[in-house]
Amino acid sequence: MIKTLREKGILAINRRNAEYTFGYNPRRLYPLVDDKLRTKQLAQAGGISVPELYGVVEAPGQVRGLSELLKRYEDFVLKPAHGSGGQGILVISERLNGNFRQVDGLVMTRDELNFHIFNVLSGLYSLGGQTDAAMIEYRVVFDPVFDAVSYKGVPDIRIVVFLGVPVMSMIRLPTRASGGKANLHQGAIGAGIDLATGTTLSGVLGNDIVTRHPDTLNSFTGLEIPCWNDLLRLASRCYGLTGLGYLGVDIVLDKEKGPLLLELNARPGLNIQIANKAGLLPRLHLVEKEHEKLSDVEDRVEFAKDRFAA
Repeated sequence: MIKTLREKGILAINRRNAEYTFGYNPRRLYPLVDDKLRTKQLAQAGGISVPELYGVVEAPGQVRGLSELLKRYEDFVLKPAHGSGGQGILVISERLNGNFRQVDGLVMTRDELNFHIFNVLSGLYSLGGQTDAAMIEYRVVFDPVFDAVSYKGVPDIRIVVFLGVPVMSMIRLPTRASGGKANLHQGAIGAGIDLATGTTLSGVLGNDIVTRHPDTLNSFTGLEIPCWNDLLRLASRCYGLTGLGYLGVDIVLDKEKGPLLLELNARPGLNIQIANKAGLLPRLHLVEKEHEKLSDVEDRVEFAKDRFAA
């Protein structure tokens, strides 16, 4: 089994950590991506669009003033600044008689929302259990091209970038099981994307290969992702933005605002290989060999589209 995976060029977690995460991502740069607030500020300084930040709760005493902030917004997203694996994120779709309806239909009272924020501040959802801050930001309205293959939540696009070159991509589609969140660990689908055309391939649900959404029953293969070249350029720019050589770039497509950078990840997961039915190692080795010849973002994007077509 191990020999077969090696022959297919599958990158395993130990090798990812030793050769790519540790080898190309200086530890001192991790705070740029592990802190979502710093990522947002960094992206804005670099001219990259992000979901608008409405406010930040950094201490328990600030929760009392939350009502004044939230009354201006019918919907919003609340997330831990240092969260991981999608834990602790709340997506509020509407206000309802002083309560808050989530995208999966569940309703929270004001006290329940406040309690959740206290949990965020305590570090319940953060990396290493460190004390945290709660970010409140614009709720993305996804592009209608995804209507038939998403359950309530917003799909996002993960592009793995190595030394500035996009090497593999997938779109993560929310399901009923994931509670409308685009998180593979919580039950979302990851569908591979042909880097050359931006067209979706088959997908992975857990560890199973699938081609249809389990809730809508619609096929998600052959879907053309809008603004594909723009997404590749945005992802490639994040290398220069952060200095991290091995990086996961998460992007959403808003109906009105277009591509928005959601977050960056210095330890991108490996199920993307199952979604694309391809191993990362041959692509990473080729970039290591050729990257010095690629002088700018346009060169890197064209190299990716030419060499890593499905």
